[in-house]
Amino acid sequence: MRAIVMEAYGPPSVLRPEDVPAPAERAGWVTVRLTASALNWHDVLVRRGQYASPLPHVPGADGAGTRTDTGEPVVVLPSLSWGEGDAAPDGGWEILGDHRPGTYAEMVTVPAECAVPRPPGLSLAQAAALPLVGVTTFQALFSRRRLTAGESLLVLGASGGVATMAVSLAATAGARVVVTSGDPRKIDAARELGAADGVDHTAADWIEAARALTPRLAGFDLVLDSVERWAESVRCLTPGGRCVVLGASAAQHATLPVRPFYFGQYELIGTTMGSPRDMAGLLRFLDDHTVTPPVVDRTFPLAQAALAHEHLEAGTGFGKIVLMHD
Repeated sequence: MRAIVMEAYGPPSVLRPEDVPAPAERAGWVTVRLTASALNWHDVLVRRGQYASPLPHVPGADGAGTRTDTGEPVVVLPSLSWGEGDAAPDGGWEILGDHRPGTYAEMVTVPAECAVPRPPGLSLAQAAALPLVGVTTFQALFSRRRLTAGESLLVLGASGGVATMAVSLAATAGARVVVTSGDPRKIDAARELGAADGVDHTAADWIEAARALTPRLAGFDLVLDSVERWAESVRCLTPGGRCVVLGASAAQHATLPVRPFYFGQYELIGTTMGSPRDMAGLLRFLDDHTVTPPVVDRTFPLAQAALAHEHLEAGTGFGKIVLMHD
């Protein structure tokens, strides 16, 4: 089968189309013939060697296609071997595309519970863009922190897959959502998804500007931080508010002043991905509500994965980037 293979860590140019063996069958796992694969920032980190993936390697976590055994249309949940607990995964948990071949290929093999029926009404590109950001955002907003109607949510960033999904889900649930971005066009696009407003996070007074958009200037009930700006995120919270951390694209270390944190009665919650039960919850939410489909910024042929990574790293898009298979 055709796949995108990296023989070394490095820039996007290490991603090259090659012929590789089809995945072997194994008990309890199913093979999915993929028609679309979505990019995530996680894939960039894999390509750079952040997760010490074995070489040569086929990256990719998200995908949509059909089960080869039943012909059923499915999406691939990239959260493998989560386990029985809901608070955190078991020790054997892994993300598809880290240490086993991923979805930048014509076929991929995953545990049967990770081949999830494709939600109706989604295009192939939208379906491929759903699993990782969908389950991650659902777990962060609802499974972990039970965001409720009438609460306020600040989403750091406005254009990535998690940000766009968070705006869509939270606004549908009745929360008042504000985003941050250095690009007013991205804030306008977030408004179209349901955001109430946005602020320029490159401005020196952006925290005060964000708090000014909350009742009584009190701050937000919840901040979703996928970039690692903890100290600023906490300053945006109302007393007793929660900061949910699910990424570190801007930095790897954070420093927080301790006394303001405990006097503010704040919560700092780490989360990543989600379980098959979270995915089932997301699918029920999509069934019960009218939610804007995942935003697809641009599609590329599978063979142009390197160009797709260049576009992702440029940071100019809004929404997800998807590789379409021939």
